[in-house]
Amino acid sequence: MIVIGNRVVDANTLKSSDFEPEKNEMIDKMNRYQENYSFLDIQHFEFTLHLRYATIQAARQLLASKAKFTTFEGARCNEQFWQLTEQGGFKLRPGVDPSVAISDIFQNGREYGFECATSIVIIFYKAVLDSIDVAQFNRIYQGLYLRDWQSDNDLPFFTRRGNDYIPGDCLYFDNPQFNPQTPHWQGENVIDLGNDLYFGHGIGIKTADGIIESLNKRRKPYPTESAFLLSQVTRLDHLYLYRFSLSRNRVPQFIDTRTIVGKIGFQYYYI
Repeated sequence: MIVIGNRVVDANTLKSSDFEPEKNEMIDKMNRYQENYSFLDIQHFEFTLHLRYATIQAARQLLASKAKFTTFEGARCNEQFWQLTEQGGFKLRPGVDPSVAISDIFQNGREYGFECATSIVIIFYKAVLDSIDVAQFNRIYQGLYLRDWQSDNDLPFFTRRGNDYIPGDCLYFDNPQFNPQTPHWQGENVIDLGNDLYFGHGIGIKTADGIIESLNKRRKPYPTESAFLLSQVTRLDHLYLYRFSLSRNRVPQFIDTRTIVGKIGFQYYYI
């Protein structure tokens, strides 16, 4: 169910022939699931659609970049913009704009190698970069560090149990009987691209059955249990990020760096 400004809205009034098919699929699925998807106003709703679509586009762009799938031990980066840490992370070099460094991963992907959790965070950063003002992005992400699920406090995302999968979500395919010699294939973080297609770094774009088939090839000898899609979703906090957005009808709101950010459950509060 879709709620905008405390009012339930008919999905058919929100869909448009001018939208990309993925956006109309987002609306259909929000309308179909039991959960309430609440938005402050129509601009917030449209921003969320755009953020999700930007996530999908960033996933496709990462695949096109030819960035390599590797373990933390084999991680590499363009050291013009990043410092490679001993733990296999990428630390933004002083004086480099975060927007430039993130964009370089997509423009010069062959110089980079990372595992699938880091790829999701990179995709999230690119989606935000393509959804808010660049000056805002450079201001709030000055301390960028990329490794595994680590992210800046201003890139809030949450994971919860559930089967309400929507294009733009990060999902997880579990591989319970993975080969111990290749523990990095114990599962695959993917971006839901819509139309039963998923992007997983190191696997590419496949259907759900295709992702499962790829993981099943990486199980221990004589397995008895198949890989499967976990009942779990990981999402960017669109309400928080909306505060940084540019809209035709509102002045961009800058959050003071002294703002206190608290979290109760899956909700962020700003003081």
